[in-house]
Amino acid sequence: MQQGKITTAILNRFQEIVGKDQVLADKETLMEYSHDETEKLVYIPEVVIKPSNTEEIAAIMKLCNEHQIPVTPRGAGTGLSGGALPHLGGVLLSTEKLNKILTIDERNLQVITEPGVITEVLQDAVKEKGLFYPPDPSSKGSCFIGGNIAENSGGPKAVKYGVVKDYVLNLEIVLPTGEVMWTGANVLKNATGYNLTQLIVGSEGTLAIVTKIVLKLIPLPKYDLLMLVPFASLEKAGAAVSAIFRAGFTPSALELIEINALQIVSKMVDSNVVPVTDEMEGHLIIEVDGNNMDVLMQEMEAIAELLSSFDAGDILFADDAQQKAALWQLRRKAAEAVKLEGYTIEEDTVVPRAELPTLIKSVKELGQQHGCKVVCYGHAGDGNLHIRINHPTIKNSHGNPEMTAILQSLFAIVKKLGGTISAEHGIGLIQKPYMETVFSQSAIQLMRDIKKAFDPNNILNAGKIFDSRD
Repeated sequence: MQQGKITTAILNRFQEIVGKDQVLADKETLMEYSHDETEKLVYIPEVVIKPSNTEEIAAIMKLCNEHQIPVTPRGAGTGLSGGALPHLGGVLLSTEKLNKILTIDERNLQVITEPGVITEVLQDAVKEKGLFYPPDPSSKGSCFIGGNIAENSGGPKAVKYGVVKDYVLNLEIVLPTGEVMWTGANVLKNATGYNLTQLIVGSEGTLAIVTKIVLKLIPLPKYDLLMLVPFASLEKAGAAVSAIFRAGFTPSALELIEINALQIVSKMVDSNVVPVTDEMEGHLIIEVDGNNMDVLMQEMEAIAELLSSFDAGDILFADDAQQKAALWQLRRKAAEAVKLEGYTIEEDTVVPRAELPTLIKSVKELGQQHGCKVVCYGHAGDGNLHIRINHPTIKNSHGNPEMTAILQSLFAIVKKLGGTISAEHGIGLIQKPYMETVFSQSAIQLMRDIKKAFDPNNILNAGKIFDSRD
């Protein structure tokens, strides 16, 4: 791509479109938007623009396409794969001002929202009406729903309720050329042409900018129960996960957190809700929900009995909402806590859940071979293991040959187990080198062709997922 320059005349046009105060090029703002939660990477954009509506975004994209100026869309900046890093400079386009919930349709169980709404804010708004939007990433208190669309986010509830793609009915998008369109219809079934809606979900902001979102809702379950189960062996904990499902249970959440991560996060949040002992290598957080408390109690008792054959320790049943919140805080704060402790490199692997014990064992062995500290936690019910690496000298995997070789070994193991390299964090910038581990050249070329059809001048989040070629 022949990258265009942002001239004074183009800056003036940006100001005419969104207002002078929403076009920012001061050093402090550029630094603020130069990074997200991905490792310790920093890329400074030339300008940050904060549009307020679809029409402004369309005008910006049309101008940038005409002059071949790179555009990086950004939500809340909570991403972990570098998808919102402006590594080519150019325009950083923030969606933070598109922050309104437009309509909650109680008759049809739908909500129409702008992309800059915080996920938990949207969940709370529909909950007030007795409705439920299940996808709940760990950063739900700060991440935007638009970023969740871009990454096809999941979270703990995905094990029972599915991920973002299972709730997106229709999207208003702005193409890189500035054209505005809807991708589908506000209906539950749609066999009309190619499914453009689902193509956009998970495309990491490389094909279009989402400006309005129509989501399916479901009735809010009345009750939930939560328990914490310690295990003397991480492999036994992993094996127990598959056994729970084979026995006919479908928890609303089934999370794994190993002892090292638990010790770190307990210290960070100053919590003693969990008795942390060296005898236990890991814990499962198991939640069930529904509308009949007696049935839920029976399920929990049956699951607890099942786990006794996997060397489970004393089970902690959450007594009230406060204790449930304390347990969930430990899990949701894990990523932040271990990163502060030096575990800056995070992988987002996923395997068939029955292969989880083998993956955990392999990850630990790989860490020992290369002199790295490794902690594991994640959505065990989905086979989705978040692997955090603390290398004594390397803090970024991106562009580092030694760490790239280690990760190649990890992903070869993942592929052999029938898994893939990302479950919910996306490929972005840092996972690009490993796409050929799981995809053929023909598959990657097909993706490149789709990208070119949407973005002929390769200006929108270029160089993410794969390097474009003419």
